[in-house]
Amino acid sequence: MLFAIAWRNLWRNKLRSSVIFVSIAVGIIGAVFSGGFMAGMADQREDAAIANEVSNIQIHNPEFLLNEEARYMVPEAREKVREIKRIPQVKGVSDRLKITGMAASANAGAGVTIRGVNIAQELKVSDINQYVIHGTYLAQDDKFPAVIGQKLSHKLDLGLGDKIIITLSDSSGTITSGAFTIVGIYKTSNNQFDESNVFVKKSDLAKLVGYPVSDGNEIAIRLHSNLDTPMVVEKLNKMMAGEVQSKEIIIQSWDQIQPLLKSMVAMMDYFSYLFLIIIMAALAFAIINTMLMAVMERTREIGMLMALGMNKKKIFNMILLETIFLSVIGALVGLGISMLVVHYFATYGLDLTHTASGLNAFGYSARIFFRVNNGFYLTSLILVVIIAIISGISPALKALKLQPATAIRENN
Repeated sequence: MLFAIAWRNLWRNKLRSSVIFVSIAVGIIGAVFSGGFMAGMADQREDAAIANEVSNIQIHNPEFLLNEEARYMVPEAREKVREIKRIPQVKGVSDRLKITGMAASANAGAGVTIRGVNIAQELKVSDINQYVIHGTYLAQDDKFPAVIGQKLSHKLDLGLGDKIIITLSDSSGTITSGAFTIVGIYKTSNNQFDESNVFVKKSDLAKLVGYPVSDGNEIAIRLHSNLDTPMVVEKLNKMMAGEVQSKEIIIQSWDQIQPLLKSMVAMMDYFSYLFLIIIMAALAFAIINTMLMAVMERTREIGMLMALGMNKKKIFNMILLETIFLSVIGALVGLGISMLVVHYFATYGLDLTHTASGLNAFGYSARIFFRVNNGFYLTSLILVVIIAIISGISPALKALKLQPATAIRENN
């Protein structure tokens, strides 16, 4: 009976109740929308970093990580590649020759990282070939080909077919230069990466600097699922335990290579929940105000209920139930609409092309695909119920302070 009375009381002032329903629904939609947007941005940045920049796992000589001197090679790189390929979770493995140098044209120069790659291996590890917007990706038959980023091509004023001069230190420490023909220009969502990375064939780069083609100072590993990264890292540490313990090699996951990115992903989830709590806290004041008004308007009615024998506990529960009904209905409506909105933007993405240049400067794509975990929806609903209970306490206590005899004589 108490549930029925509380439910009917909600609709005695339809306009006031509707305003609160809409306020809570809009608040929930705003919180879920912002949470989905932030999570989508974090996911996109993480996926782009794994696909184009660092892969899931990398293996290096520890000395190489100190100053990236090319001479610090991974021992028996080719043999390690063959062993790693046997791990079921591995999608692809590529041994690279990675050297820091200068790229120059007749008009300008820039510091770059030259990545010498095995073409067949690299296609399974990196998605750069999918981002080539002019020309083609590296081909085995081409003579000294290079694929550069669009940002670098603009900086050096170079186009397809032009020569880019690469200057670096060879195996003896002598400065040497080589001319590569630009066969492709790529564009990712990260302008900084595009401006500082040149892709060439590993055999060409090894020939230029005087290293054996079989050598490599970086092994990049791409997995079918990023969720398997910790497990595969553990497998690799066991597989190469002797070399790891003797510090001949170091095995790192993507979040160890880019800890700032990992922190950013965690912070995005944190801010999603923080924003939800802030919105709910703001709505709590509106709920308290609404229920206080409802109690004040029904002073005589509440007094009559007390006089007829309804105890204070039931009065308290009735006001509390009204508050919970008021909040939960708004929350359910808001969550229902939010799920539809998130599903749409998770499928088609939010187009931010007009801000693409700004987003790309920080490594973000101009199209954001939303993501909201089921746990966020459940947390939202639980938080609404908690806020409703807390908000209903003050109006309910106000009702309990009424004296039946005085309340009955009250003119509403």
